[in-house]
Amino acid sequence: MGRKEDNIEKALAIMKNTHKIRNIGIAAHIDHGKTTLSDNLIAGAGMMSEELAGKQLMLDFDEQEQARGITINAAVASMVHSFEGDHYLINLIDTPGHVDFGGDVTRAMRAVDGVVIVVDSVEGVMPQTETVIKQALKERVQPVLFINKVDRLINELRLNEDEMQKRFGKVITDVNRLIGKSAPDNFRELWKVSVQSGTIAFGSAYNNWAISAAAMKTTKVSFKDVYQMVKDGQQKELAKKSPLHKVILDMVIRHLPDPNKAQSYRIQQIWKGDLESPIGKAMLSCDSNGPVSMMITKIIVDPHAGEISVGRIFSGTLKKGTELYINGAGNTKFKVQLLSLMVGPDRIQVDEIDSGNIAAVVGLKAAIAGSTVSSIPDMDPFEPMVHYTEPVVTLAIEAKHTADLPKLVDVLRSVSKADPSIQVDINQETGEHLISGMGELHLEVTLYRIRNDYKVEVQTSDPIVVYRETVEKTGGPFEGKSPNKHNKFYFKVEPLSEEAIQLIRENKIPQGSKFKDKKAVIEMLQNAGFTREEARGLEMVEGMNMMLDVTKGIQYLDETMELLMDSFKEVIARGPLANERVFGIKASLYDAKLHEDSIHRGPAQVIPAGRNSIYGAMCQAKRILLEPVQKVYINVPIEIMGSVTNEIQQRRGVVEEMTQEGDEMIINAKVPVAGMFGFASAIRSATGGKVLWNSENAGYQRVPPELQKEVVAKIRERKGLKPEPYNEDYYAGL
Repeated sequence: MGRKEDNIEKALAIMKNTHKIRNIGIAAHIDHGKTTLSDNLIAGAGMMSEELAGKQLMLDFDEQEQARGITINAAVASMVHSFEGDHYLINLIDTPGHVDFGGDVTRAMRAVDGVVIVVDSVEGVMPQTETVIKQALKERVQPVLFINKVDRLINELRLNEDEMQKRFGKVITDVNRLIGKSAPDNFRELWKVSVQSGTIAFGSAYNNWAISAAAMKTTKVSFKDVYQMVKDGQQKELAKKSPLHKVILDMVIRHLPDPNKAQSYRIQQIWKGDLESPIGKAMLSCDSNGPVSMMITKIIVDPHAGEISVGRIFSGTLKKGTELYINGAGNTKFKVQLLSLMVGPDRIQVDEIDSGNIAAVVGLKAAIAGSTVSSIPDMDPFEPMVHYTEPVVTLAIEAKHTADLPKLVDVLRSVSKADPSIQVDINQETGEHLISGMGELHLEVTLYRIRNDYKVEVQTSDPIVVYRETVEKTGGPFEGKSPNKHNKFYFKVEPLSEEAIQLIRENKIPQGSKFKDKKAVIEMLQNAGFTREEARGLEMVEGMNMMLDVTKGIQYLDETMELLMDSFKEVIARGPLANERVFGIKASLYDAKLHEDSIHRGPAQVIPAGRNSIYGAMCQAKRILLEPVQKVYINVPIEIMGSVTNEIQQRRGVVEEMTQEGDEMIINAKVPVAGMFGFASAIRSATGGKVLWNSENAGYQRVPPELQKEVVAKIRERKGLKPEPYNEDYYAGL
């Protein structure tokens, strides 16, 4: 039996002992060496050949990923590692570092209890490192640190030992500052990393060696030895004396929690149900005998097996043939047809998997990434995962051959299931399908999958920027009449305060119209500057917008409130300026006159009246168009800095900060997404390829007033609307 088969046997034996399981993620900024590290860990554990490790990129088993040399999917691999005479099962999730795939990172963090943060010793802590640390700590995932590419400090930058120590010191201080900023209060000091405690390792993932305080004691390899061996080109020998997989996996087992320990403090953060209920208790203690609760973190589409739902089991035991409920799919039962453990691209079929493990399931047809799955029909769902970015670029997509049209609709649904960061808008009337993603690369990869995995030939438009609409001041109350003139509504609209938007963003005030703890919501809103009357009148949260009812004693209003919420939803989906989504408004119902006969206040009467009232108030409140912006970080040699700043300014970008490090200049700029198309090739040709750059989404900013009219007219024409939006005295007869 080969070593791989032997390890699979061991893995199946350990699955039942949760104290010997570690669910870990590896997260870092793009190109800091995560995937190379993951591969070498898997090879070290005997799951693939050691010669190929780091070169084969086993977890990048998608052709796209190997072609581009980056990680797009968060892959899962289980491996066995022996530590102090015992075998442990490590479920490893490798996550993307590219900003366009941030949604995958958030979902992966839900499934793991610990994370290895990888930082390139040459580049130090970068913007995306900051984002992944924040995402991990928000999910109460404990970090350890691996400082990678240490050989480059010695061989390329020719640093001496003191200079290296200084460089490490800065990385450690930066990482601890971020942990201090984002960790839960009771873990703030406990989770900070240090060399002495053994929660930091140094090494080179590419050359397969690492050291840590604990490892030095057993291998007797000192920092001085490392310095000398790397300098003398003896990295192969170093890898034999102090192998990467052993040092890192020992650190993981020693310092990161098992599922039992982790769930005791993670569950109250990721699930807001009753902790005293049977399922609450089972999850807190990771009980395999309790009801089943599982969170789906990824959907993989396999050409043979169909849709595979991958997720973390928080309680109960999954068995083949078990019938489960999926939150949001009503009372339909779904049968577990196949159950597997994931080992890189291989799935090892098993009959049952206990809580605390990560499982791959075939048969959960209605699941999407983020679904709650349980053996009890009405389990409170897990907290929705808050993504730090929204889609900002859209493509219109159509099938090349009309015969493929029905297939394309199915494929688009599948794609958005597998990657909830992709938004698909299928417009049955115009036949236009829109697909929105986090950036140009995100959409390119998705299109590649549609063409190659699903075999549908498609044509696409040029990328379109996704705008948002909002208001500048207060407008209304504005009268909206129903078509039969028997019902009137008066809405007032004003900008929603930054504090209130933050509460929605952090999910402290949830989406929708049902608020479990209305008292707490009222208190938070009052602290965010609402009057008590306004706070008590909160009816609905839709996106980053709120609808309030501040009327007094109006008859029949209760019966029509649902319909008014529908009109509010319609307004948010299509604003009165350019038919784009609305962001950051507070719409308050001040008064209403309703017909006493319910037949005269049905949906056809109430919805248009409510919509017209909010539209009219928005027009009076001065409509503003917002455009998405990206922060762009550029490293460039000083002598060609001019061509870079020139490129940024041509794209309406603003340079916010410039710092010099040696002969390099680091430029931080803010550039509208509309100006970022084609930036990659333009910046390469402007600098002759001597540039390192990356970007992250940074919210929305106001379109310059002098450009707004022209941009709005273009958007409206593209959508087949009259180029002129409603004028300021919008009236219901339009």
